[in-house]
Amino acid sequence: MARILSIGAATLAGFVALMPVLPAHAATSDIVVTGVRSRLSNWRQAETEHVILLSDGSETELVRLARNVERLHFLLSGLLGRGAEQDDKVKLRITMIGEVTQFDTLDLHNRRWQQGPYNELFTIGRYYDPREDGAVMASIRADQRVVVEHTSVNAGSVTSLLSSMAMQQSDPMLQQDMMAAAGNIYLNSGMRGPHDLSITFGEKSMVMSEESLLYAGYAQHFLLTYFPAAYPRWYLDGFGQIFATMLVNGDNSIEFGRAPSGTTAVMGEFGPYPIKDVLDDAYLNQDPQKTRWTPIHAWMLTHFLFFSDKRRPQLNQYLAARAKGVDGATAAQVFGDQKELARELSRYFNDRKPYLRIAYDGSKIEQPLVRRLRESEAAFVKGRLELGARVEIPPAPDADTPANRTRAIIKAREDALRQRDKWLDRLRQDAARWPRELEAQLLLAEAECRSGHAAECLAAATRAGAIAPNDPHAMMWRGLAMAQQAAAAPQADRASLIATARAVIVKANQIDQDAIGPLMAYYASFAAIGQPPSDAAVDGLTKAVQEVPAAPRSRLDLATALTDRGHADVAKLVIMPVAAGPYDSPEKPAALSLLKRIDGSHPAADAGGTTQSAAPAP
Repeated sequence: MARILSIGAATLAGFVALMPVLPAHAATSDIVVTGVRSRLSNWRQAETEHVILLSDGSETELVRLARNVERLHFLLSGLLGRGAEQDDKVKLRITMIGEVTQFDTLDLHNRRWQQGPYNELFTIGRYYDPREDGAVMASIRADQRVVVEHTSVNAGSVTSLLSSMAMQQSDPMLQQDMMAAAGNIYLNSGMRGPHDLSITFGEKSMVMSEESLLYAGYAQHFLLTYFPAAYPRWYLDGFGQIFATMLVNGDNSIEFGRAPSGTTAVMGEFGPYPIKDVLDDAYLNQDPQKTRWTPIHAWMLTHFLFFSDKRRPQLNQYLAARAKGVDGATAAQVFGDQKELARELSRYFNDRKPYLRIAYDGSKIEQPLVRRLRESEAAFVKGRLELGARVEIPPAPDADTPANRTRAIIKAREDALRQRDKWLDRLRQDAARWPRELEAQLLLAEAECRSGHAAECLAAATRAGAIAPNDPHAMMWRGLAMAQQAAAAPQADRASLIATARAVIVKANQIDQDAIGPLMAYYASFAAIGQPPSDAAVDGLTKAVQEVPAAPRSRLDLATALTDRGHADVAKLVIMPVAAGPYDSPEKPAALSLLKRIDGSHPAADAGGTTQSAAPAP
């Protein structure tokens, strides 16, 4: 059944007032790239107001998906009270990769986003990294079928039957066709593209389509960007699933909230799950291969609370408490008798589920700007995706780490260093192959700087500057490389060298005052030499957090700077989504330590403190 929802307007105050950027004067400059242009590739880029979508598929499909993501943004904005207001958030960069093997070869590590934990059957091909200069997401441009139960009718039995029937045929041509059909049985299973045939054999399964992966990922990104808070992971998983089944109709209406494919099969196979273990986060520490928690369970619980007029206010109170850092068990008390809650959820499973249909003005959904990438640009699409997974090396073990754990940490660290070095070698070779490609030199400069190779970073940034003399990113990486070199210079030379480096970074900011990179580089120039950041550096970092709210690294840096300056209350507000948030990011241990330091400076403060509320449930 469908309910028609009338979208109302509401506002949510920002957590920090926008502060001035680095001292700057307005300036503009056209980038001129010289040299021979490479041929066009099969990669295309579609850009809208909120996303940059790249795909190696057809232009028609790319445009359709880009517009649908904008429709989803419109839908979420209305449901959560943002309206149609403009914003200055950095666009999400989404890469759709058509080949499953290509996605797997990238070996992307989700360090700042995790799902579940679920049974390994529900592993999905999606990557999300909320980087300081803008979040990136990658997804497989293919459908994934999860088989939750096999029956006696399977590929082997069908193949055997067809082969037996074929051998009984007297017509050689018919026998040949039947043997070919039997051989093709195994060709279509698991991951499949949008135009592949899907062969099933009496199995109970669910299909996670390429669109559902895209929509679920964007819904989670929207929540973390426009309503950043310390959400429980189950809620973010369920929230994404609610919008994963979004359907765009031809009458300018959008449906959402329908049950995912295979809901009955999954729930029938995996059964109920203790609701107490979910609300108090106990499930996070249980073996996902032994527990029976699935994405469908996350959808069911969130959908139930989301659509219930009785329970939705309690959900809002629960989320608000979690956003303040209240533990799950305490926050869950707002639901009252959890046995009754479980009984209501059980009845809800057996009932017809509501979904919503919302009308919208189709003319408001923009047509994306589409262009084909040159081969020289396409060569670095995957390299930019790999950046986060390659340059971040696990830290060395502490002195008091147990011996067996120390060996595992050292091995992981050595493996990561080997992977990074191989990846850097490939980047250097590709950059040498395309010496006049600006993006190639910029990516290499970033990779070298973030790997601690100041001289190599400076060389790549200088080459990028030769291609585009007024490119702010080339200037920024050149200035940051100079700051890294200043940190290693003799003490007597350090002051003059760091001043020169900062002048280059400030010039980059003057050229593009909206760019996040120069703001982060200016702040990093202080950290590089162990100097307290200036007011302008902290102001720039504040702007970076405002424009990329989901990035844990910049939140940690800002919260640390604010704490050092005596602004503990605001610092706690900034760090809470990292310290008490849903994901085990590399920044989380330091965020927890900082939170303890903040709470220690306010012993009389309540457990929640002052923080931004989570997004309200519609």
